[in-house]
Amino acid sequence: MLAAMAALWPAPGGAGAATAALPTAQAEAAAERGRVTGLPVPRYVSLKASRANVRRGPGTDFPIDWVYTKRGVPLEVTAESNHWRRIRDHEGDGGWIWHTLLDGTRSAIVTGDAAADDAPADTPVALHDAPAPDADVVAYLEPGLVAGLRGCKAGWCRLEVQGRNGWAPQDRLWGVYPGEEFD
Repeated sequence: MLAAMAALWPAPGGAGAATAALPTAQAEAAAERGRVTGLPVPRYVSLKASRANVRRGPGTDFPIDWVYTKRGVPLEVTAESNHWRRIRDHEGDGGWIWHTLLDGTRSAIVTGDAAADDAPADTPVALHDAPAPDADVVAYLEPGLVAGLRGCKAGWCRLEVQGRNGWAPQDRLWGVYPGEEFD
């Protein structure tokens, strides 16, 4: 339900100018398995289609509550029912979607940089060339931007967005669980 595509800003002088965190193994062990797929529930996926209906229940006889119109948006699968998946988006909205409209490829939405206590939530997030706060900044990511999620480790996630690659703090992204690590 993104109203507009957010921006990526090159860094000046840069290259191209509610739950406690659990270690990954514990989080996976604690996750239930879906009755249909056997995959963990909840889990993050992305929207495969550029247009997808979200229904009030798991079937075409249920009304359409809204339509996603942006491919690649991260969604959290919270339940399974035959060929339907109950999803939740970054705004907390949920509903049921046909399983083939989802992709296991991960993505994330930039939520904003609140590293400083007085920073507004819409402050751009620095994309670094290495997973460290003192690494060179290659771009700034505007809140709301959807980026490809390539992996996470030690509180940092590797992103690919608009032809740029870099690392952003994990806690500034929606589409990855706190403390989650993967390649």
